[in-house]
Amino acid sequence: MLALFLHIAVTLLVTAHILLRRHRQPETRAAWLLIVLVLPYVGALAYLLVGQSNIGKARARIMRKVISGLPSPPNRPADPRLLAQDARALVRVGQSISGYPAVGGNRALLMAGSDAVIAAMVADIDAAREQVHLSFYIWLDDGNGRAMANALIRAARRGVTCRALVDDLGSRHLTRSALWKDMAAAGVKLRRALPVGNPILRMLSGRIDLRNHRKLLVVDTAVAYCGSQNCADPAFLPKARFAPWVDVMMRFEGPVVWQSQHLFASDWMGNGGDDISGLLHQPVPEQDGGFVAQVVATGPTYRAAAMPELFASLIYAAQHDLFITTPYYVPTQMIQAAICAAATRGVAVTLILPARNDDFAVGAASRSHYESLLEAGVRLCEFQPGLLHAKTLTLDGDLALIGSANMDRRSFELNYENNILISDRSVTAELRARQEEWLRQSRPVTLEEVGNWGIGRRLTYNTLAILGPLL
Repeated sequence: MLALFLHIAVTLLVTAHILLRRHRQPETRAAWLLIVLVLPYVGALAYLLVGQSNIGKARARIMRKVISGLPSPPNRPADPRLLAQDARALVRVGQSISGYPAVGGNRALLMAGSDAVIAAMVADIDAAREQVHLSFYIWLDDGNGRAMANALIRAARRGVTCRALVDDLGSRHLTRSALWKDMAAAGVKLRRALPVGNPILRMLSGRIDLRNHRKLLVVDTAVAYCGSQNCADPAFLPKARFAPWVDVMMRFEGPVVWQSQHLFASDWMGNGGDDISGLLHQPVPEQDGGFVAQVVATGPTYRAAAMPELFASLIYAAQHDLFITTPYYVPTQMIQAAICAAATRGVAVTLILPARNDDFAVGAASRSHYESLLEAGVRLCEFQPGLLHAKTLTLDGDLALIGSANMDRRSFELNYENNILISDRSVTAELRARQEEWLRQSRPVTLEEVGNWGIGRRLTYNTLAILGPLL
């Protein structure tokens, strides 16, 4: 009798918590309710450990205090004449999320490839005069990882202030390595974002797998890099069988660099680093020419559903052409509907996903959406030579989005992400040309092919799709 009472009490309490949680999508609630009802005790434990996007009250309070104490971004509106017509409303969405306005006077260089990115970063670090600020989700002790570390060591030894922030879980092997100690000994200031500490105690104070997924380098508040690449070789040894990992990064100059510096400061100080807010009091120089850009940052302490809201806004704004690449496609119902609606109304929609995904469950969940996409008229392709890890979106030849955010639930709800929205035909055309290169290396998926999938395959994909909100 006691066991029955306990079973009912646990189930009701967890069910009530699921139903009363704020800012939950209905499909996420339904998925957790299914888990809890089918596997009462295991499901309840799983929900308590990973069912909430909570970094812990103390951490959230510190991060919000840091952000509120930083200088506000200069509200110097971009010249409306430099903005594409559709961009005028879209940049308001971006500013409402993370507070950064669209600013003109920017320039960008699309990097040639992963090794070229690291080489360019190293060159900029070697040319640094005052400070180098770097943040990565994954930093490996491999060829590119050591090249980056050695550049920081050289800079620190000649008097440049170097700060490096890595995710505690994603870069756990680096933080335990001799290379990490060598950087510290040379005077590089090092921090771990969202440290796990004691896993049991950590689980009691907040969800353990909320991570800082950002990829960012800022040099002298003059140059910034943004994109999808971690600090690693394309061979990516922890998951070498999926290699090469194909990424994309842009090197920026102009006022958008100040926004990237502001974002790094919020992460650095929010994770226990020294106060660098003074750097943000320096005037942002006026820039002639260039294009309009805007940093859009998201995460568990930002507005709920901010990233999918931005993606959906961009997709619904498309009039003629929409091209998306993402390695992980586990969309919300809103995003899936937006993509299908765009294709249905005549927009030429192209979506490239990896043929081989390093996460089987995510890859399977992605394929559960193929049929609806193809029926709507989306040109759906799978990238063949390695894992296309680039997260890009181009729109009507006018707008481009590049950054760290995937089109999956983890990026939407659990990760801290950084992206830059660009309004410029030239930069968009350059990124679109890179997307076309990836398209030539991809295989089209047809509706006939999907229709011939066997029962077992469909059962696997659709079952994992039900768990999509939990992946």
